Amino acid sequence: MHDTLGLLEEARQLASDLGYVVREEPLGDLAGGPCVVGGERRILLNLEQGPADRLDALLRALAADQRSEAEPKSRLLAKRLAALGSRQ
Repeated sequence: MHDTLGLLEEARQLASDLGYVVREEPLGDLAGGPCVVGGERRILLNLEQGPADRLDALLRALAADQRSEAEPKSRLLAKRLAALGSRQ
């Protein structure tokens, strides 16, 4: 769980560095993901899900953004993003 919470925080910071606003809201059955609201890039995370599921949604959004490759990050986060990027 500690790795998950640490990665979630690091991924939030990476998203912020890339210009995203990360919001956690109750989204019912929706997993969340990237969107644009009023010209502002956002990543919505479902507050009703556990940290691991929120991390997965955030990582999927970041892996889809090629700019994330050039940003500094821990080896663990880089590995998780690379695994997702290879599936897309």
